[in-house]
Amino acid sequence: MKPRIAFYGDDFTGSTDAMEVLQWAGIRTVLFLAPPDQVQLAKFSTFEAFGIAGRSRSMSPEEMDSELRPILCQLRDSGAAIVHYKTCSTFDSSPEIGNIGKTMEIGRDLFGPEFVPIVVGAPNLGRYQIFGNLFARSGLDSDPYRLDRHPTMMHHPITPMSESDIRSHLARQTKLRIGLHDILQLQQESGTIPESMRQDFDGVLFDLLFPEQLFKVGRILDLLAKESSPRFMVGSSGIEYALTKYWETTRPTAPRFAAAEQLVVITGSCSPVNARQITWAEQHGFETMALNPSLLIDERSYRSEIERVIQSAIDRLNQGANLILHTSRGPNDPRIGSTIETMRKMGLSELEIRLQSGKLLGPKLGQIINGILSQRPFSRVGIAGGDSSGFIARELQLTALEAIAPVAPGSPLCRAHASNAFDGVEFFFKGGQVGKDDVWGTMLNGTELR
Repeated sequence: MKPRIAFYGDDFTGSTDAMEVLQWAGIRTVLFLAPPDQVQLAKFSTFEAFGIAGRSRSMSPEEMDSELRPILCQLRDSGAAIVHYKTCSTFDSSPEIGNIGKTMEIGRDLFGPEFVPIVVGAPNLGRYQIFGNLFARSGLDSDPYRLDRHPTMMHHPITPMSESDIRSHLARQTKLRIGLHDILQLQQESGTIPESMRQDFDGVLFDLLFPEQLFKVGRILDLLAKESSPRFMVGSSGIEYALTKYWETTRPTAPRFAAAEQLVVITGSCSPVNARQITWAEQHGFETMALNPSLLIDERSYRSEIERVIQSAIDRLNQGANLILHTSRGPNDPRIGSTIETMRKMGLSELEIRLQSGKLLGPKLGQIINGILSQRPFSRVGIAGGDSSGFIARELQLTALEAIAPVAPGSPLCRAHASNAFDGVEFFFKGGQVGKDDVWGTMLNGTELR
């Protein structure tokens, strides 16, 4: 069966987001953690869509070119009518790191000269684009913020956002000409793109404010895919939301899930949303354990520190604790500054710190949770942080994920496929900004009616 859509996610939790939208729209989807071989593809040959979880959001343009070309070629040759480069819904990127403009250049080189549709807005996730400017909630219950005034994104440690106009933001990353199909045109459109826009621009950005506009955007995207297949597209899961709304697929009832006997969580996010979730959990019976990132990235201390953390965590888990291990509690946590200072002492430049921080810390978090689970198996595990999730999943040697139940928009509960003891284990990977304050309580207590 040819897939209806194939995608590459620029970070791990963004990839599970796209998988979830398709899965709950009735399009069975598998997410691979690395480019699949023919044997793996054959195992999931009855699935209608597949994705590859990447980490290009934290790469330099040179690394992105090396990473993306072979993977996008594989997606192009899969038979899918649509190939989607899935970005974070807050469009995390800069000229030096996670350059989305660079991705568009690669895509046009591999897929042809037709303009690249760009959809960033995702109303279901609290992401709204109006006249090219992106607004985002900080947690599902907050007011929307203009992106350059967003409490998380304006202070993001790797790709801080100082511009809300996506066209201006992309202009710093590429010389490609970016047009806008704005909200007024969207309200009036007849399902076609003006010929002048096709000729004048290399990429076209679509405004998206209300959920009812998803159908119109999906109709345009579907038409473009039929005109030129495979069609390369860039943007958030707004693309999947729009397409599935237009396709009017049969949507199964979202499954509920039972309570877990005990929960262990590890978080590598510095988002204030993640910090509120840790605080809520503490107030409702969870125990927490502060990790020291400076010791974990230092070659002289990381081995002994990992062993100490694993043993301490197991001792507390053996006493029945539901435990959250965390690297920070929000953007003002002093551990962030001390970790940056440690990297400076390691001889890293400011750019290298932004590029290398995830690579230095993420695998160590994976080794910690791997060590805990190897001695103290769990049926369900929570992991927070977009970059951290990818490194942890690879450290656990998971090969693929399938969404089994919704938890928070963009972050489903997943069943792992692996050739080790983690096969069948339930993992909840979430971005730092995703979920309500009680998300860890939901993961522990389940959603089945009792």
